[in-house]
Amino acid sequence: MATRIPCRRPWPLLTLFLFCAGIAPAVAGDRPEFTYRANATEVRLSFSATDQNHHGVAMLRPSDFAVVDKDIIVRDFQSFTRSDSTKLEIAILFDASESVSPNFRREAADILSLITQTAGIPDENLSMFSFHGLQPDLLCAGNCRTSHVAEHIPSGRPGGLTPLFDAIIFASEFLSRRGNAQTEKVLIVFSDGVDTSSRNSLRDAVDASLRNDVQLDCIDLNRRSSSSQGTPVLQNLATATGGRYFPAPDGAVHALNAILEDFRTSYAVTYRLPSRAAGFHTVRILPTRNLNLQFRSRSGYYYPNRVQ
Repeated sequence: MATRIPCRRPWPLLTLFLFCAGIAPAVAGDRPEFTYRANATEVRLSFSATDQNHHGVAMLRPSDFAVVDKDIIVRDFQSFTRSDSTKLEIAILFDASESVSPNFRREAADILSLITQTAGIPDENLSMFSFHGLQPDLLCAGNCRTSHVAEHIPSGRPGGLTPLFDAIIFASEFLSRRGNAQTEKVLIVFSDGVDTSSRNSLRDAVDASLRNDVQLDCIDLNRRSSSSQGTPVLQNLATATGGRYFPAPDGAVHALNAILEDFRTSYAVTYRLPSRAAGFHTVRILPTRNLNLQFRSRSGYYYPNRVQ
């Protein structure tokens, strides 16, 4: 059932994927080569739910929340499912620039150790990248537990080239080619947030992640005691794509544990498209019973302004 309501204050973000026969999701700045051949009929929405203690909610029911799609309340869901770890693609992006070199190898080793011990994520669903200089490096794809990746992780090298935004676009496009439309795609970024050499902008990196349905979780390698212009960059990347930001003192292992816990308590619903208005559809999710529940994902989706 869909009910129109007046516009209200934005709610925590929620992930949204637009599905239909022969249609691709559109975002601001899409090029004309995208061809729309049919009207969208269904929206698929992925989101995570946490309680007042920031713990994942493992027993959520459809009656516990309502979706607000472009100011229309949706309570009638066509499907409601828990996330499936076999449909999770994770890529880890390491900043190997000189500015983070003291932490780089230690953080990478911690992550590799944790991933090796993690059950439930298929080996073929994990990839790793590093970036420094002009071209990101693919360290492993599908064999990260067995390929002795740690031996091939570069140390921080001198020089000021740090193409963070280019590397995010590169990794997002890589993830877009893996799995299918129901696969959740997560890019975990270890960086100080400083970009010195990208051809693309912060906005380009966000748009590429949205276009490819990739969530960015950002681990800040800056010291908490020092201010850095890179910290708000990492915060913006995470917030815009429905991911999480972790300050440096939290540590790599804590951050990855939190990300995996989030996924284990993530859900997806589908519902009929409530409005065919062209442009950006803001989406919010509201608790209906327990007002302490919080939901996180992307802020909406673009509906095409023309059909070809």
